[in-house]
Amino acid sequence: MPDALLGADNRPTDGPHPKAAPVQVNGASLWADPTGALWWPDQRLLAVADLHLEKGSSYAVRGRMLPPYDTAATLARLGETVARTKPECVICLGDSFHDIGGPGRLPAAEAERLRDLVGTARWIWIAGNHDPAPPPALGGEALADVTIGPLTFRHAPSPAARGEVAGHLHPKLRLALRTRHLAGRCFVSDGRRIVLPAFGAFTGGLDVGSQAVRRVLQGPAMAHLILRNRVIPVPLFR
Repeated sequence: MPDALLGADNRPTDGPHPKAAPVQVNGASLWADPTGALWWPDQRLLAVADLHLEKGSSYAVRGRMLPPYDTAATLARLGETVARTKPECVICLGDSFHDIGGPGRLPAAEAERLRDLVGTARWIWIAGNHDPAPPPALGGEALADVTIGPLTFRHAPSPAARGEVAGHLHPKLRLALRTRHLAGRCFVSDGRRIVLPAFGAFTGGLDVGSQAVRRVLQGPAMAHLILRNRVIPVPLFR
């Protein structure tokens, strides 16, 4: 990929961010946002994956200390994204908490902040493998998956699915250019589905070349690399 691509301007006319990138999935026109969120303007719908709230406190319980700021950082970025896009519906694609005890460890200020966010729109919690269902006290709806128009929103992607929006894999991409190496979170899509990057502050990632990612993609695919507050399209597996 030439270095000139780093200067490409994917400015949408009505998208959520001036450096978002357009993505077509099963006929739906979506935008990959530099925050890691996915925006569907026709439905005024915002989707995020793998918040992993309270991951730091989960590690602390097991004696492994991490800075206790992941939830605050993740909710701040989510709040800014919600305020900017003003969605009518927000879908969290599972693993919103790092473990089943995460909601109980939420500091009072962050719990209140999260409840306020949930109250801004129809809010759907998709069940993940880390968190079967957030507690009712936070508000919103808890579902295994949900279909809206041509798209089905679920936690883990399936090779047989079509029109799928999923998370779970935390895709990342590394690029070796002539003068430098680039790496970051990314969206991956083959036109039939899209897998979102992890939105959480302390989340790791899985390389797009891994078997777990490749097996859910049918034919040529595209990564949308998040780098320096912009989204850069990169062809994959051609």
